[in-house]
Amino acid sequence: MSTSPPPAAGPFTLVAVNEAVVRVLRADGLLVGNLKRVGAVWKFKAVGFDTNGAIEPGGGPLTDRHNTVFAHLDPDAVNAALMPARG
Repeated sequence: MSTSPPPAAGPFTLVAVNEAVVRVLRADGLLVGNLKRVGAVWKFKAVGFDTNGAIEPGGGPLTDRHNTVFAHLDPDAVNAALMPARG
């Protein structure tokens, strides 16, 4: 069971790990997933944390956006696709 709180307001920050992996951090710095280059596209891989702090692949506050595909690594497009809907 994931214990990650809901996404924080504000844009996500993208931090390159290497040429094929980019971390996606909430405004408060919590890791919510990674963008991984798969062939010619980037795929968002959501992560959450269990009660012991271990990473849960596919979990967390953006689990419903897991495997979202991006043609280009564009921070504005990533934020638009990953930000929670505002009601």
